[in-house]
Amino acid sequence: MSESKKNEVGGGQQHPEQLPQRGSSRNVVLGLILVLLLLVIGAVAGVFTRGKDNKELERYTAANAAPTVDLVAPKRQGAGKEIVLPGNMQAFTLAPIYARTSGYVRSWTHDIGSHVKQGELLAVIETPELDQQLAQAKADLESAKTNASIAKVTSDRYQDLVGSNAVSQQDTDNAVSVTQQRNAAVQSAEANVRRLQELVGFERIIAPFDGVITARNLDVGQLITASGSTVTAGAGTNVVSRQVFDLSDIRRLRVFVNVPQMYTPDAAVGMTASLTLPQYPGKTFTGKLVRTASAVDPGTRTLLVEVDVDNKTGELLPGSYTEVHLKSTGEVPVLLIPVTALILNAEGQQVATVDAQNKVHMVRVTTGRDFGTTVEVLSGLAEDQKVVATPSDSLAEGDAVRVVAPKQDNTGGAK
Repeated sequence: MSESKKNEVGGGQQHPEQLPQRGSSRNVVLGLILVLLLLVIGAVAGVFTRGKDNKELERYTAANAAPTVDLVAPKRQGAGKEIVLPGNMQAFTLAPIYARTSGYVRSWTHDIGSHVKQGELLAVIETPELDQQLAQAKADLESAKTNASIAKVTSDRYQDLVGSNAVSQQDTDNAVSVTQQRNAAVQSAEANVRRLQELVGFERIIAPFDGVITARNLDVGQLITASGSTVTAGAGTNVVSRQVFDLSDIRRLRVFVNVPQMYTPDAAVGMTASLTLPQYPGKTFTGKLVRTASAVDPGTRTLLVEVDVDNKTGELLPGSYTEVHLKSTGEVPVLLIPVTALILNAEGQQVATVDAQNKVHMVRVTTGRDFGTTVEVLSGLAEDQKVVATPSDSLAEGDAVRVVAPKQDNTGGAK
């Protein structure tokens, strides 16, 4: 065989050292394809997982975006035998005493807590200017009387002479007119003297009725101004223009009570009322309902009534808080809800209820007595309607909410 044929035959065969190189290239390509495939699968799986997480997050956000509320069921309270209402005690007669003349305090005789009788001296004001004005007015009165006397003598003479034509009728009429003027001047001077005498009398401040001094707002040397007048004082001068004493008759007290409209039929004049005070636990005082306002206040829907209480022992003090117990004759079952459940807005008094779809509905209610932590609901709310215990200011009709179950204490009761 020739050499060229051998070369042709040999050229159709691969060289032994080239086979491993082609196998390595194929493996590298397959590896790259496998890596790319894994990356694509991982990216698809990541996108799918992220989409699922986003949906879960959206569902969680939607479930928790609604505000949380806790509901409370109204408690039914049957009509009691009496109604208990808050009342304010006041003295039967209370008089702030003002100065009627201006001057300096010379002395005072009674302090707070002193029991005084009608007409008893309380203080003395020194008014030297007023004393001089009175002396001047008396002198003017004497001068007016003298002038009137002379005018009368002249008038009488003219009237005697006019008959003999010694004087003219005109002169006689003038003399009579002058006499009348002088008499009027006397009356004016007398009135001025009486006015100043009254003012001088106000130098002595006296008690207008029997009672006890509950306030003293003056001291020796202070400048007192008459009520309604203005006194210009120098720098540093202590000027008193308010009432100088407060005098109260506490032998009998007035107790004012606001009775809700629902219970106005029970507020009958002449009925007996019982009073309890926190400083006298277990003790009851008896009063009598003596008058009512005979009209319901449209702002509060209550009737103002007055209960008079005998206080000869002096145990009761004006300004005290008391609870007034009135006998109830009607059957008015009511519901009790927490005070915090009430919503006060332009629509009036409302409570927020929640339906089966967790939607808020505003219900307008009419309330009765306020017991501090709870309040009576007289109408507008059903016994099976639960209300939001503490509604927020932003809660509105139709809002979606998330109801939270109340926490349980160790005894099994709701906190």
